[in-house]
Amino acid sequence: MDYKGREPILIGILKGAVIFFSDLMREIEIPTKMDFIRAASYGSEMNSSGSVRLTKDIELPVQGKPLILVEDIVDTGLTLSYITNTLKSRGAESIRICALIDKLERRQEELTIDYCGFKVKEGFIVGYGLDFNEEYRYLPEIYLLK
Repeated sequence: MDYKGREPILIGILKGAVIFFSDLMREIEIPTKMDFIRAASYGSEMNSSGSVRLTKDIELPVQGKPLILVEDIVDTGLTLSYITNTLKSRGAESIRICALIDKLERRQEELTIDYCGFKVKEGFIVGYGLDFNEEYRYLPEIYLLK
């Protein structure tokens, strides 16, 4: 087990990861702490604006702590790269990425996804917390938006 004897902080990236994050937390069998961060780069478009901004910051101190970022989908990689760099600058001991979906189509930043649910080659995915313009998050399964 990667974190035996340690207590990582799981940081859910809002809003899309909240359902996956909840399901994941129920399956983890070691002590963890949890927090949330929110970053925006899409707005109401299907393509990233390329500009990332934090709209909600974490509250727990991360200096010297192992972190696991929990994301719904890694697309361009810009958001995760920005969040990772921000948390590294705050002195995190380590940062690993757990993503439900690794979407390979438009990657702009190279990232290591340490824990991945599954990979998709292309398409705009909705449901199970993933949205398009705040729609479709409620769907119980994952769908390709056409």
